[in-house]
Amino acid sequence: MASGEDNPKLQLYSYWRSSCSCRVRIALNLKGIKYEYKAVNLVKGEQFSPEFLKLNPIGYVPVLVDGDIVISDSFAIIMYLEEKYPQHPLLPQDVQRRAINIQAANIVSSSIQPLQNLAVLKYIEQKIHPDEKRVWVEYHIGKGFAALEKLLKDYAGKYATGDEVYMADLFLAPQIHTAIKRFSIDMTQYPILSRLNDAYNELPAFLDAYPEKQPDTPVEALG
Repeated sequence: MASGEDNPKLQLYSYWRSSCSCRVRIALNLKGIKYEYKAVNLVKGEQFSPEFLKLNPIGYVPVLVDGDIVISDSFAIIMYLEEKYPQHPLLPQDVQRRAINIQAANIVSSSIQPLQNLAVLKYIEQKIHPDEKRVWVEYHIGKGFAALEKLLKDYAGKYATGDEVYMADLFLAPQIHTAIKRFSIDMTQYPILSRLNDAYNELPAFLDAYPEKQPDTPVEALG
């Protein structure tokens, strides 16, 4: 859980390995917002329960509940948090760097992550062939990472767009972590992303949000 500002109304419906949920967990940690973790087991199909579908009809995590307000989709949640809880801004004042942050976040959220999620890989396994999952994942992560290397080469400092943590970092960190830990992607082709990953691994707000630190992390995943 994040520590800091006390807001007992805030609930986050999350799954330990969900990179989309991880983005929001990082945002909450950076802003110091306490929240209640509500685990949704995607493998067991809990996202399709009538109760959860009332929160998000498409059946995806994360979902944030803030009193009477219910928001799904990590991008929408992060923007909501940014506007309601201004501490530790997630977007820089500089207009160009704001745009680059949003562009980098969109590459991850629209051109990489959706193509590697559980539903897509399960469909490929069932409808095409199990061996095609690996080929598919490597191609789409590689394409996205190559684009991010080109995008960030003129902007990256210690972090994605300079020496402060901003929105792009919240999207990049879980994606890189997933690529390495879940899909064993060779990162030697991506020197900027590799360097950023090293920097993220020094930040408690990121480390505490990673899959290995969640209440619903299976014991076998820690081995």
